[in-house]
Amino acid sequence: MSSELLAILEHLEREKGVDKEILLSAVETAMVSAVKKAIGAKDTQNIKVEIDRETGKIRAYSENKEIKSVDFGRIAAQTARQVMIQKIREAEKDVIYQEFISKVGTIVSGAVYRFEKGNIVVDLFGRTEGIVPRREQSPKEEFRQGDRIRTYILEVKKEPKGPQIILSRTHPNIIRKLFELEVPEIYEGIVEIKAISREPGERTKIAVWSKDEKVDCVGACVGMRGSRVKNIVSEMQGEKIDIIRWSDNVREYITAALSPAKISEIKLEKDKQQAEVIVPEDQLSLAIGKRGQNVRLASRLVGWELDIRTKPEAKEEVHTKEEQSIADIRGVGEKILSTLVEAGFSTLESLANANVEALSEIKGVGTKKAEKIIKEAKNLLKG
Repeated sequence: MSSELLAILEHLEREKGVDKEILLSAVETAMVSAVKKAIGAKDTQNIKVEIDRETGKIRAYSENKEIKSVDFGRIAAQTARQVMIQKIREAEKDVIYQEFISKVGTIVSGAVYRFEKGNIVVDLFGRTEGIVPRREQSPKEEFRQGDRIRTYILEVKKEPKGPQIILSRTHPNIIRKLFELEVPEIYEGIVEIKAISREPGERTKIAVWSKDEKVDCVGACVGMRGSRVKNIVSEMQGEKIDIIRWSDNVREYITAALSPAKISEIKLEKDKQQAEVIVPEDQLSLAIGKRGQNVRLASRLVGWELDIRTKPEAKEEVHTKEEQSIADIRGVGEKILSTLVEAGFSTLESLANANVEALSEIKGVGTKKAEKIIKEAKNLLKG
C-alpha cells in the first residue's frame, strides 16, 4: 500500500494538476477519524496519523505511542481511496475555478456540446463546461452540436457542483478582444480602441485612434484587402462592423460616427452633451439607418444624444472640410457606400489611404471605380 499510494498520488499530480501534498494531508486527516473508530478511541484521546513523504509508509499514534493493529492496513487502504476520490474532485474544481477566474474578460475557444433549456453548453478544452445563457446569445447566430465557438468569459461562480463559467457572445468586449487578436497594432498598444457600440448580430461601430501618426488606425484594423475585419465578421457570423476614426473634435467624431451619411451642419450643446445634426433630405434615412440603428449606434459611440433633422437642399450651406464624408464622392450610390462601410472604409481618410487592389476586391467595385474613388477622396480632403 505504501509505495502504491505514492505512485497513485504522483500520477494524479501529473495528470490532474492536483497537488500531492494536499492529498497526503487530506488522507492523514481522514485516517485520524477512521483509526479512532476502529480502535474505539475516546474523543479526548490524542490520535495522530503520519505518512512518510519518501516511502509512503503510514503510521498511527495514540498518546504518542504507535498503534499496532492487524486491521490498520485495511483501514488505511479504504480511507485513502475514499479521501482521494473526494479530494481529487474538490481539488479539480478548485484548479478549474482558479484557472478560469483569472481568464474573466478574455476570449476562450470551445465546442458546442449540447443545448439545455435554451442555453448553449460549451466544452472547454475537455476540462470543464461553460454556459452561454439565452440572454448572452446573439439573436442572428445559429450553432449546431460540435460547432467550434469563441466566447467572452463574463463571470465565474463557485458552486457546490463545481465552478459555473458564464460565457457571452453579445458583450461588446468580445469585439474588442477579437480585434486585439487580429490586429497586432492594437495588441502592441500602437492603435487604441476608444469606444464600441454594438447591437449583437446586426452591427457594431468601433472607434479607433493611433498613437503613432505614421500608423493609419483604420487601415490597420481593416487589414490588407480587408482581411482582418473580414475574419472578425466571419467569426461573428456576418455581423457588420464599421470602423470609425476617433477624434477629440466632437464635430469630426460625430460626422465619422454617422458615416456614410452626408452631414450639412452640427449644432452642439456641450453642457447637455446633445447635438442637432442637420442632413440633406435625401440623407435622412441613411443617417438614421434601418429602424434607427445608425443614429442609435453613433449616439452610443460618441456618448452624445444626437437629434437628426433635415432642411431643404436649396438652403443647404457649403460643407466645411471637417463636415465632408464619403457620401460626397461623386458616382457612388448608397449600395456601394454601405458596402464600403462594411469593409471598414467609412471615412475619406481611409479611402484616400487605401490601395486600388484592396478596394477592387470589394463587391461592386472594380479597378477603374477603385481608382476613381481614391482620387475623389483625396480631392475632397484637399478641399
